[in-house]
Amino acid sequence: MVSPKTVMGICAGVSATLFIGYCIYFDKQRHKDPDFKKKLRQRRKAQKAAASSGKRSTTVFPDMKDHEAVQRFFLQEIQLGEELLAAGDLENGVDHLGNAVAVCGQPNDLLQVLQQTLQPEVFHLLIKRLPSVAPRLIKAQNPSATLQEDDVE
Repeated sequence: MVSPKTVMGICAGVSATLFIGYCIYFDKQRHKDPDFKKKLRQRRKAQKAAASSGKRSTTVFPDMKDHEAVQRFFLQEIQLGEELLAAGDLENGVDHLGNAVAVCGQPNDLLQVLQQTLQPEVFHLLIKRLPSVAPRLIKAQNPSATLQEDDVE
């Protein structure tokens, strides 16, 4: 008779092997994608340009046509913003929340929720910061487009 501990050990080993196999398969599929290297180069170029220009924000916005990528980005920015605010880093926390509002499908609803959950001074800082996020989002979607400062206001 096989003991339950042995069965559990075998199940755990098989599960771990399947998970690692899936990870390897997914990684190979990702690298086979014809746009993988192009997207990787664009992301690195954008990060390098942001770092060399001395900007604080190195946020790489997702392709707005890819709803899954936008959703992941939105959730990531909300979580990062909340963590930074909890740690006391108001500037960067508000930047990330502003990015989330910019890509949100219903920004008015999100702003109402944020107004109820954030401290008033943090919410006002977010509202002041929102106009500067839209040009970065537009520029990220169309790098060849150049906005003049008069167009932003």
